Amino acid sequence: MASNSTKSFLADAGYGEQELDANSALMELDKGLRSGKLGEQCEAVVRFPRLFQKYPFPILINSAFLKLADVFRVGNNFLRLCVLKVTQQSEKHLEKILNVDEFVKRIFSVIHSNDPVARAITLRMLGSLASIIPERKNAHHSIRQSLDSHDNVEVEAAVFAAANFSAQSKDFAVGICNKISEMIQGLTTPVDLKLKLIPILQHMHHDAILASSARQLLQQLVTSYPSTKMVIVSLHTFTLLAASSLVDTPKQIQLLLQYLKNDPRKAVKRLAIQDLKLLANKTPHTWSRENIQALCECALQTPYDSLKLGMLSVLSTLSGTIAIKHYFSIASGNVGSSPRSSDLVKLAQECCYHNNRGIAAHGVRVLTNITVSCQEKDLLALEQDAVFGLESLLVLCSQDDSPGAQATLKIALKCMVKLAKGRPHLSQSVVETLLTQLHSALDAARILMCHCLAAIAMQLPVLGDGMLGDLMGLYKVIGRSATDKQQELLVSLATVIFVASQKALSAEVKTIIKQQLESVSNGWTVYRIARQASRMGNHDMARELYQSLLTQVASEHFYFWLNSLKEFSHAEQCLTELQEENYSSALSCIAECLKFYHKGIASLTAASTPLNPLSFQCEFVKLRIDLLQAFSQLICTCNSLKTSPPPAIATTIAMTLGNDLQRCGRISNQMKQSMEEFRSLASRYGDLYQASFDADSATLRNVELQQQSCLLISHAIEALILDPESASFQEYGSTGAAPADSEYERRMMSVYNHVLEEVESLSRKYTPVSYMHTACLCNAIIALLKVPLSFQRYFFQKLQSTSIKLALSPSPRNPAEPIAVQNNQQLALKVEGVVQHGSKPGLFRKIQSVCLNVSSTLQSKSGQDYKIPIDNMTNEMEQRVEPHNDYFSTQFLLNFAILGTHNITVESSVKDANGIVWKTGPRTTIFVKSLEDPYSQQIRLQQQQAQQPLQQQQQRNAYTRF
Repeated sequence: MASNSTKSFLADAGYGEQELDANSALMELDKGLRSGKLGEQCEAVVRFPRLFQKYPFPILINSAFLKLADVFRVGNNFLRLCVLKVTQQSEKHLEKILNVDEFVKRIFSVIHSNDPVARAITLRMLGSLASIIPERKNAHHSIRQSLDSHDNVEVEAAVFAAANFSAQSKDFAVGICNKISEMIQGLTTPVDLKLKLIPILQHMHHDAILASSARQLLQQLVTSYPSTKMVIVSLHTFTLLAASSLVDTPKQIQLLLQYLKNDPRKAVKRLAIQDLKLLANKTPHTWSRENIQALCECALQTPYDSLKLGMLSVLSTLSGTIAIKHYFSIASGNVGSSPRSSDLVKLAQECCYHNNRGIAAHGVRVLTNITVSCQEKDLLALEQDAVFGLESLLVLCSQDDSPGAQATLKIALKCMVKLAKGRPHLSQSVVETLLTQLHSALDAARILMCHCLAAIAMQLPVLGDGMLGDLMGLYKVIGRSATDKQQELLVSLATVIFVASQKALSAEVKTIIKQQLESVSNGWTVYRIARQASRMGNHDMARELYQSLLTQVASEHFYFWLNSLKEFSHAEQCLTELQEENYSSALSCIAECLKFYHKGIASLTAASTPLNPLSFQCEFVKLRIDLLQAFSQLICTCNSLKTSPPPAIATTIAMTLGNDLQRCGRISNQMKQSMEEFRSLASRYGDLYQASFDADSATLRNVELQQQSCLLISHAIEALILDPESASFQEYGSTGAAPADSEYERRMMSVYNHVLEEVESLSRKYTPVSYMHTACLCNAIIALLKVPLSFQRYFFQKLQSTSIKLALSPSPRNPAEPIAVQNNQQLALKVEGVVQHGSKPGLFRKIQSVCLNVSSTLQSKSGQDYKIPIDNMTNEMEQRVEPHNDYFSTQFLLNFAILGTHNITVESSVKDANGIVWKTGPRTTIFVKSLEDPYSQQIRLQQQQAQQPLQQQQQRNAYTRF
């Protein structure tokens, strides 16, 4: 309740208005636009971007932009400037303007003004609209004309508009290229104007001929005008043109290297380095061995640290790409150099211990990338160099809390994680270095080092119990004050401790952590540590921490959320008491666990709000409850072989029915039901996976592991009992091929492989169903449940937020009211949609296309039954559309030949860049009433009237006979 009121209060306070519907909000702003006071008009104009953000559909945006165009036409220059800024802020909504002609006509009327400032603002407005009017000849003509103006403000606006139109229109770019060339080469053109005109040439990439002519002009400029400013602007434009046209990138790299080597001016060298970095990021595959060699030679020869730093940053970017493999590969006909003897390695080794931190960081990064990417045997010396370089950089940066030192430390720690992953045998020495340095480092560096330790330990089990003593000793020492850095360090170090002790925390460790938290921490720090404990499977610690937080929250929703987490942790803690071969205690443990889970799901439901429905959390927990119940039911079924063995006549019944399984008695049917239940659960986990578009990869992998557990048990039931002959182990045997990213995944994979080996050996040796088969199934269940469940990040935190908002037209005024359609006509259903993002759009995955599925079902018939072709009875259509600027639109033609009320459902799903389909929703429903067309109705009535006398005559004849 409190969070809702806070949100609406903040929304109101931001703009001083209440939550209104689209039309009311537009009317409010229109009232401001028609005000006689300039201040109110300006205020109304600048509030339009928020309106577009809140109601991003074309019908409102079209009306709003037409109103703004009117203000632009009749207002003063300050109002026009406000409208220009609004247009530039709302660039992604421009293509939703429906009446483009009318909008442009009102804007364009100002171009004929006698005021050069008004004309300049109009030109900038036209330039901002270039994406929707790229081929408007009157706009092209006005820009060309204004380039010859004597007013500097107007000429600058024309240059801005020319750059925007050149980027959008090939015709305009071809037409303006010669004009710009003449102006640049003309003696009357001022130098500052030439410097503004040259960047327009970067957009001349629409075809090869145009790009070639632009390159020739730039080549002439670079040689004809050797002044520093001209060379810098021309070279940078040259680079941007090459990056866009792609074909000339190798030539551009050579040109930049030539300037870097030969030009004595530091400003030109700096620009060459900056452009080389741009090309290294965009097209690393176009870099030849000679290019990298030339850059290495320049870096070895230069006496300036700033230039060496820039060149090394280019080389470090290239070292993480395919270019490094080109450099060390053996070309045909040439003898390839060994990685140890190359100039690149010499440069990196020389720079590793440089007194400039940045140079040292890039040197270490180059060495790390070479060590990881070059899979050769004789790289021991390189590996040692990389490790020693990282150690020295770590010691240097951990004692300095300046921003530069922290940035360098981050680079070094990322290299450590990469080195440990690429060369696992080096991970132990890297971890020992980090642990040693933790004691003497500053708090800011300690936090980053703890993150690095946790990242390495999640990938590789390198943090043993022997290292736990060091960590606990450090945990006692830190946290003397309640500063933000200390709180962050408490969380980071606790995470490392949880990773180090994956199986269970000892009572001593728990006591130390709790004492430290009680003395200095705030509630948020305790919650974050509890959250990490839940992620790492330390549920007993998590339960105690959640319990301590229950009385410290101000909202009942937060109370119920924490209470649910406490109950889930308590439930999972019950499963730690499971013992192999003890099936009765397993049943009681699962029953106890389910009791707490049911309490928790009740609290979780109470914690959800309309703005935060907690749908993933609820579904994940419901599936966990159903899975535990299915496990419990399967153990009971296995026990039933002892409690109610097959009857004596079971073999005779099996022979009579021809079903060999019937000789096992009723357990065969129960096993079949169990197998179907586990397959159903696996399908539901698959649906949850598909619905979690915004989840991080670790959460998705967790859901996938739960699904594999269900499939494993269903496969085991089939292979051991129901169908041993046809069960295949091929598809399940390769599950452990990919390296595991967490301890939880490693343990689950180990259980899967062990269970599969047991099932395979049993199914070959014994015929079903014996006590060994049921014991194998029960042991598999206990082994799966003994691995503590990991509650991953998406359960607690949503880093990416993506939603789709649909609008259907025609749409009824009242949602329950149907739309009337004649049965001999088709309904054109227009579906528009907007993709809405949170603060970090596309963090994990991006929407490539939206799949819209439209289906209709007949709800109720009216009138007589007619014989109608089956094709006309149902509508089932699907279309894929690619959103542009987060907006998409498409149409469907639907047929309603059967009279009555039809229910139309429009459901959307999305496809990401990897081609995976995600069922994100939403699902929208409208009703359509199919009415008989007047002509058919008239003919039917005439036929009925003609039949009535005949029926009456037949009735009279029948009476007379009677």
